[in-house]
Amino acid sequence: MAKKNDSKKVAREVLVVGTKLKDVVKSAGFQSSGELIEAVSNQVHDLLAAAIKRAGENGRKTVRSYDL
Repeated sequence: MAKKNDSKKVAREVLVVGTKLKDVVKSAGFQSSGELIEAVSNQVHDLLAAAIKRAGENGRKTVRSYDL
């Protein structure tokens, strides 16, 4: 079953440095696919959205490391 928002995907700004990400993968002896940077960036967006929500639920306007 498809997710509700699949047909309305919004382009997100890339939040990771692609060359740094590729360097980490390469240093482990692996290659990275073309979609890896975008996928990692989307995970970061989701992680930040959850942290922002948690901070708000705790009555704070400051997102802290423990919100992650």
